[in-house]
Amino acid sequence: MEQIAHIETPFREKFGVPRQAGLVDYEARVVFEPEYRVAEAVRGLEEFDYVWLLWRFHLNRRQDGSATQTTWSPTVRPPRLGGNRRVGVFATRSPFRPNAIGLSCVRLLRVEAGPVLVVAGADLVDGTPILDIKPYLAYADAHPEARSGFAQAPPQAALTVVDDHGCLLQLPEAERAALTACLAQDPRPRYQHDSARQYAMPFGRWEVRFRVDGQAVQVLGVSVK
Repeated sequence: MEQIAHIETPFREKFGVPRQAGLVDYEARVVFEPEYRVAEAVRGLEEFDYVWLLWRFHLNRRQDGSATQTTWSPTVRPPRLGGNRRVGVFATRSPFRPNAIGLSCVRLLRVEAGPVLVVAGADLVDGTPILDIKPYLAYADAHPEARSGFAQAPPQAALTVVDDHGCLLQLPEAERAALTACLAQDPRPRYQHDSARQYAMPFGRWEVRFRVDGQAVQVLGVSVK
């Protein structure tokens, strides 16, 4: 299967990436690989508001550290269920699958020369390989009345981001808004609840330190990485 593009996002590591597409409205760029940089290939795409991205979980690793996945488990423990209950891998969006393929619906902001797709709401690590792009069709792809199993409700209510020392003010406004939205989603692993523990999350060229106490995310510092 050919990689046709890669995405540029502020997330250099998996830690802090939104858990689903559309939860954080920040801009990202889908850059086509040289052999696919053909303007005709995206002709008409600007008429759609959303697109589907099919991509590869390229950071999956086996226990020996290799990137090649040769084994899989029929059941996984979704963080949404506290990491304690096992369900079938095909009943989840776990990255650890027989074929490490992801699917995300993102908002198409514009098509730039190149061509480059500028999108919003991606849940991908910077550099993620894109395998295919398809337009979102509202009449066929939207089923708001559908059951959603153990993920019927949206994630927990957004936390309050507290920046007593004004650390976030050094970021440009757009980056500050996106980072604040990411922090409000509580980027910690679901099983970690220690209010005294400090975390460091890379975001673009920045590294933000924070801790979570109850329903508040307290920003402790922001530095250039």
